[in-house]
Amino acid sequence: MDCTINWGGPDGMLFVASTGSGHVATMDGAVDGGGHNLAPRPMELLLAGTGGCTAYDVVLILKRGRHAVTGCSVKLSAERADADPKVFTRIHFAFTVTGKNLPSAAVERAVQLSHEKYCSASAMLEKTAELTFSVDIVDTQDTQAA
Repeated sequence: MDCTINWGGPDGMLFVASTGSGHVATMDGAVDGGGHNLAPRPMELLLAGTGGCTAYDVVLILKRGRHAVTGCSVKLSAERADADPKVFTRIHFAFTVTGKNLPSAAVERAVQLSHEKYCSASAMLEKTAELTFSVDIVDTQDTQAA
């Protein structure tokens, strides 16, 4: 896996990441840190990548179990250390999984498997952060009946 980061120049803190898969992501800093607030902060992208990694796992696990999953979102709320390096110290993952007749045990197991076995990003972050999880299941039959 490769990634190249290029600084946008002396008038700010804009950086462009070019990934080995041919995609780009832009990062910037806050105005008080020399940036122009034009893009997410690097640590926000780290958090977003972790959410994407675990959500990917949950959907894949449920699909492989032949469950009728139709949606998955995860809201991450994080706290960071006060002193440098300001690592994440707590991260809460609030999952909302939508589908038809999804067994709560299957959804909770998918979240657990992602955390304990598959999600590389959360495995790294748990070295410094306490990770907690909550799961909300929305049955599409309930929303269609209303």
